[in-house]
Amino acid sequence: MSINTNKAPKPVGSYPHAKRAGDLLFLSGIGPRSTEGDHSAVPGLETDKHGNFINFNFEAQCHSVFQNVRAVLEASGADWMDLIDVTVFLTDMKRDFHTYNRIYAEYFKDNQPCRTTCEIKSLPTPIAIELKCIAYLGKK
Repeated sequence: MSINTNKAPKPVGSYPHAKRAGDLLFLSGIGPRSTEGDHSAVPGLETDKHGNFINFNFEAQCHSVFQNVRAVLEASGADWMDLIDVTVFLTDMKRDFHTYNRIYAEYFKDNQPCRTTCEIKSLPTPIAIELKCIAYLGKK
């Protein structure tokens, strides 16, 4: 069963926000793009007309990506405590890992899913972070 919600940014391709298979819920890669107004806006990112960064706030992107993941979970009948695996993609491990790790710990105090963090060259929109998550819904 495919799940989509208007409470998370529209996918940048032809895929759902999430898909349930039995007791597992697989979330597609979710970034920090805004859910309000211009869905291509990235919190904490301001660029000039040539696409060069004027302002970059990675913390804002972290909080936004977690809010977007939460929105997809809720639209799927799941919640934060159902997460069992989180894969994070960062475009600059050296610059952003420490900040991500600190903010991640705030969101995952009571639930600590497995986690993998990878550095990648780029993402399809001008974002610095994307999460790929799996939740277990067997108790629901």
